[in-house]
Amino acid sequence: MINFRVAAKSFVINNNNQVLLIKRRSNDVMKPGMWEIPGGRLELGEDPHQGVIRETKEETNLDIDVKQIMDVRHFTRSDDQTITMLVFLCKALNEDVKLSEEHQDFKWMPVEKAKEQITEFFHKTVDTYINLEMKKLI
Repeated sequence: MINFRVAAKSFVINNNNQVLLIKRRSNDVMKPGMWEIPGGRLELGEDPHQGVIRETKEETNLDIDVKQIMDVRHFTRSDDQTITMLVFLCKALNEDVKLSEEHQDFKWMPVEKAKEQITEFFHKTVDTYINLEMKKLI
C-alpha cells in the first residue's frame, strides 16, 4: 500500500521583501536543526489554499494572504511516505511570529540571501521568486 499525502508550504514575504525562515528543533525526528519555510501535511480532503493558511498560522502565528502557487514537488521521504508538495507565495499580514513547539528559531531574511541558510531542497523556490519579481509578476 502506498502511503501518500499532500503538503503545503508558504514562501512568506514581508513588506521589506524578506522571506520567513523557521528552524526545526534540534531533536526533530526527520530534519533536526534544518532551516525551512512554514507548512506541512494537509488533513485528508483539506483544500490546499486553506491548509497552507492553517499550517502557517499553527507554526508561526502569522496571518497570510495567499498570492499564487510557485512550485509543485513530488518526492518520497526516507520513511517511504510519498508526498506531493505545493509551495505558495504568500504575503505576511502581520510580523508577530510566535513559533509552535515544532520549531526553535526564526528569521526574516533578504530573499537574495535565503539560499545561504535554507535547505537546498528550497533553492529552486527562491530562484522562482526572484524570477517572478524580476518580471514583475508578483
